[in-house]
Amino acid sequence: MKRLNDSASALEGRTKVEQSAEFAAHAVTGQAYKIIAELLGGVFVGLGLGFGFDRLFGTSPWGLLVGVLLGFALAIYMARRTANRLMAQALAAGVTAKPVPYVEAGEEED
Repeated sequence: MKRLNDSASALEGRTKVEQSAEFAAHAVTGQAYKIIAELLGGVFVGLGLGFGFDRLFGTSPWGLLVGVLLGFALAIYMARRTANRLMAQALAAGVTAKPVPYVEAGEEED
């Protein structure tokens, strides 16, 4: 009976590790999509506001240009803020691993 309980505990431990790794992968993917949405959303909101400003005041194309530039700046700020928050969460969780550089398949690392 003890051996059976030990086997069940070992199996449960392996299953939890696999589930937590899968959950972490989904969480990281979700955060990446959030950053992409912030980048695109900021530019599109600036584009829309600039277009509206041009239509109201007849300043074409200056309102559109300024709107896109301000939207891009806002998007970069929001994405950086999200990345800094994620880094702070990782440090609070005790993640101390060094980043590993990406190497294309068939290439050698320098």
